[in-house]
Amino acid sequence: MQYKRILLKLSGEALMGQRQYGIDPERLADYAKEIKSVVDQGVQVAIVIGGGNIFRGVAGASKGMDRVQGDHMGMLATVINGLALQSACEDAGIETRLQSAVKINEVAEPFIRRKALRHLEKGRVVIFGGGTGNPYFTTDSAAVLRAIEIQADVILKGTRVDGIYTSDPEKDRQATKFDFISFEDVINKGLKVMDTTAFTLSQENELPIIVFDMNKEGNLTKVVSGENIGTKVNL
Repeated sequence: MQYKRILLKLSGEALMGQRQYGIDPERLADYAKEIKSVVDQGVQVAIVIGGGNIFRGVAGASKGMDRVQGDHMGMLATVINGLALQSACEDAGIETRLQSAVKINEVAEPFIRRKALRHLEKGRVVIFGGGTGNPYFTTDSAAVLRAIEIQADVILKGTRVDGIYTSDPEKDRQATKFDFISFEDVINKGLKVMDTTAFTLSQENELPIIVFDMNKEGNLTKVVSGENIGTKVNL
């Protein structure tokens, strides 16, 4: 395996599968199977998951809701998704810990960096819920922050497209895919990989990002083993 410790970023929408909202148990089981395949090869895995399938704070704010309240609801949604993913992973035989930046001691450990590192060293998958614990920060920012804190080798952003394109491949058939691209080129071309705060934080800490199709069986293992899957953003 090319990467020893990874931070896998999953969107909440990814958990919907073919549904319009909520959580698809079959999609969760598929993801757990993919995660187990790399854990079994000795890779240390941490996960940050979004909450857009349940609630998105920005959307709530656009309809008149207080942004801070909306973001807090979004953080709780990520904990719900984290619990669902934890259950699926444990069903697959993976030892898992859920840590939350928002204190909910009855259902998740509080985020403690040293404890998270210890879990990873023992081969446990650590799921980080609750975002950063602060409003106005996305789960992309949480993913980069946690990846830096646990000294991950790479951020793997699992999406439903197979990389970064010149434009949205679902809308533009002429869009072409990048295999490799620099942080600077992403900014200059105005490509949407992560929100600006998260992307800048990743760039400043020289932490590479790989965007790939998580829904294709075997892709996670291929990415971790160093195969040219998806698009790699690096210096």
